[in-house]
Amino acid sequence: MITVHHLNNSRSQRILWMLEELGLDYEVKRYERERTMQAPESLRAVHPLGKSPVITDGDKTIAESGAILEYLSDTYGGGKFSPPAGTPERLHYTYFMHYAEGSLMPLLFMKLVFSKLPARVPFLMRPVARAIASGADRTLLGPQISNHFAFLESELNKREWFAGSNFSAADIQMSFPLEAASARPPLFARLPKLKAFVERIHGRPAYKRALEKGGAYELLK
Repeated sequence: MITVHHLNNSRSQRILWMLEELGLDYEVKRYERERTMQAPESLRAVHPLGKSPVITDGDKTIAESGAILEYLSDTYGGGKFSPPAGTPERLHYTYFMHYAEGSLMPLLFMKLVFSKLPARVPFLMRPVARAIASGADRTLLGPQISNHFAFLESELNKREWFAGSNFSAADIQMSFPLEAASARPPLFARLPKLKAFVERIHGRPAYKRALEKGGAYELLK
């Protein structure tokens, strides 16, 4: 039996979704964030880094969203959620499986950190913190994020899903950063293909079942 060590309001929602797409039986072991929003210490008993998502499958323990999705696809998917090796679709698939967390999420996370910085410092320092956060967003993060979303919009102008014409695990992997971005309507108003992608994934029955299993979660804002 696969066990998903599921942290509320986290990337592990993607793993529940993949398991629902595969139609597998699984168990959800729930963990709640501390007041600091960090994962609880009890997760270290499952994996030394104490992070989520992580799954156990028999004697195997697998962490990292992309690694878990690839493991599930390779072990239980029968090729349904990953394109055949040696095809152009497989190259797109591999790229976006790594891109989501390797390139896009760090930028979105940095934007989140800088946006919360003024509220985390002493009152008299807040004007300085706001100036630093605004400068970082205006000169570094904002332009890079805009460039990335223009790139993603152009990719979905070429094909329906990120790997090709068929839904794949790469779309599940890409869902988290794009849902986070969709929480900013002014941004997505200029990105009709990405907006339609998020609407499509929200309409999938397996996505809805996973949300029922994992519980509602707030997107990064």
